Amino acid sequence: MMNYKRRDFLQLSGSIAAGLAIAPFGREFLLNDELADIGKKQKKFGLQLYSLRDDLPKDPKGVLKQVASFGYKQIEGYEGPQGMFWGMSNTDFKKYMDDLGMEFITSHCNIDKDFEKKAAEAAAIGMKYLICPSRGGKKTVDDFKKVADDFNAKGEICKKNGIRFAYHNHEYSFKEIDGQFPQDIMMKNSDPSLVDFEMDIYWVVTGNQDPIVWLDKYPDRFVLGHVKDRIKGATERGASCILGTGSIDFPKIVKAAKAKGMKYFIVEHERYDNSTPLQCVEADAAYMKTLKI
Repeated sequence: MMNYKRRDFLQLSGSIAAGLAIAPFGREFLLNDELADIGKKQKKFGLQLYSLRDDLPKDPKGVLKQVASFGYKQIEGYEGPQGMFWGMSNTDFKKYMDDLGMEFITSHCNIDKDFEKKAAEAAAIGMKYLICPSRGGKKTVDDFKKVADDFNAKGEICKKNGIRFAYHNHEYSFKEIDGQFPQDIMMKNSDPSLVDFEMDIYWVVTGNQDPIVWLDKYPDRFVLGHVKDRIKGATERGASCILGTGSIDFPKIVKAAKAKGMKYFIVEHERYDNSTPLQCVEADAAYMKTLKI
């Protein structure tokens, strides 16, 4: 049965009653339309738990419960001090997510250690992706070609387990090496049947690039996206802010991203001026509810 808020239920009940009084033979169509409208209001968007890296280790269950109360329906993890599952087994973590009404869809992780085990554990609980969070420090075109080869190998492992592999960009992906962007090198030399990409929109903008240009260039490759705003006029690297208060035009970018195959929109927050991490991600959730995702 569909879950919806009491307010929506009362509105729906009133509309149905009025509809039955006016047009009793149209009640089935009215009910379906009203339910469809409520379904549209229940938007699914995710949170990258790294946003709460200072709070989560202290009380994983308590923090996740608060995250669910903000309206997040999807979770992207990271491999913190207690592992991807925060001291729980993979199955216990999934059960807790289910109890909270959230889906653990993906996690960033160290892909250089125990990756086959991580892929098997992720697949066992229905996760969709394992993601490489970074591949900085490379200096040559050949370095990034080798990275792409490694991505293909990791993608094979994920495919064998029934999940997908992806890479998350930072701004270094858009600093040219011998006339080529590392992002291009990795995308051109990785197999689309094995490797997807997670566009961190903030880092694309910080790298002085237009996210829509990259979405157009590689349709259906950026399947996931990080939604993170940038302080207006900021020149420093780390300048994230509450969604909707910064310089990034998310309504325009999200519309383009959806048209080019992006399926998952995941909030990330890394700076908490005059606020707390939980307050920031709560405000971010309120903004996400206004987007057409």
